[in-house]
Amino acid sequence: MVIAIRLVVSVFVQRLLAITVGEAGIASIGQIRNFLAMLTSTSTLGTFSGVVKYVAEFKEDQPELSKVFSTTSIFLLVGSLISCFVLFVGASYFSDYAFDSVDYTYVFRLLAVIIPFIAVSRIINAVVSGLSAYKKYAKIELISYLLGAILLIIGLYSYNLDGVIVAIALAPVIQLLVLLIVFGKTLKNYLSLKRLKFNLSYRNQLLSYTLMSFVSAFLINYIELDLRTLITDRLNINEAGYWTAMTFISKNYMVFATGLFTLYVLPSFANIHSRFEFRKEVVTIYKTILPIFAGGMVLVYILRTLIIQVVYPDFTGMEPLFKWQLLGDFIRLCSLVLAYQFLAKRMVKSFVITELISIGLFYGLSITFIKFYGTEGVVIAHFVRHIIYLIIVLLIVMNSFKNHDK
Repeated sequence: MVIAIRLVVSVFVQRLLAITVGEAGIASIGQIRNFLAMLTSTSTLGTFSGVVKYVAEFKEDQPELSKVFSTTSIFLLVGSLISCFVLFVGASYFSDYAFDSVDYTYVFRLLAVIIPFIAVSRIINAVVSGLSAYKKYAKIELISYLLGAILLIIGLYSYNLDGVIVAIALAPVIQLLVLLIVFGKTLKNYLSLKRLKFNLSYRNQLLSYTLMSFVSAFLINYIELDLRTLITDRLNINEAGYWTAMTFISKNYMVFATGLFTLYVLPSFANIHSRFEFRKEVVTIYKTILPIFAGGMVLVYILRTLIIQVVYPDFTGMEPLFKWQLLGDFIRLCSLVLAYQFLAKRMVKSFVITELISIGLFYGLSITFIKFYGTEGVVIAHFVRHIIYLIIVLLIVMNSFKNHDK
């Protein structure tokens, strides 16, 4: 229900944006969304997956849970202060880097003020996921998305592209308010401010997740920022808009998939310790979840011309991108199921190595393929890197269970 409503609303919003701000505007929106994703990681020092894991493990152990939250609070405070300072002081530099000729210094200063809201929202979301509170998660996602869409439309009609970018920057504030309203009472049962102390007993464990988050969340968004700039410089900003529009469509269903994995796969894997149980769980996920997404992706590909006409009128240059993006996303889903084992078992070395290989392949192949295939080269690189990534992850996970058995 949530993904259906999100898709319908997204179609309406994306169409409005495409008609009103055009390809160049869509590319600019992609830039600010990447920056917001990077701040989501840095503001909490990447502790999201760690909190999910330990909430799932210690939800019946209040003393241990208090230690986790005490350490997390310190990480949150440090991450927010550093992110806020760097963003506020470097606002002009970041504006020039992301938007070139347009001055959005004020937006980055606004984001600097909003960083604490981003951080607190992220940690509460981790608690929701750790408890596998499916219904509350769905409610939070839906209400936050609808309110964010309304704010975006108001911004669009009031101040055009500037209003849209400000609305995207303010979205984390809305999400935090929704989280507190929907999940506030449940949160009090697990997180008590009185129990929080200056305690760093989970420092080393959470630092592992900081490193993993930096590699997966921060670097990939930085690479997307850079690639969008590269496409603009080597081809033109319209081509950058086509690729951004394609990634928007992709992220609409991928955000639901990754949310589902965080809610179910990560907590499940955290409590699995044998190869047999792991294999059984993976087969169950592949049999139940993946066919649904595969069917949806096939439908998206068949209806790609109609989707472009309805969602992105005149964005005809993005049609060749669908095949490779959808194939790459499906392979990515297959590999993500296995890769969540790295997070569940805090396999830092394996996670970092595989992510660096994946990101390096994407960036290197994109630069190479753009020369021969233009913008389509970026989505071909997306497909190729995920095939290689899946093979590497599969080999590492299998080997880890062999070593465990020995």
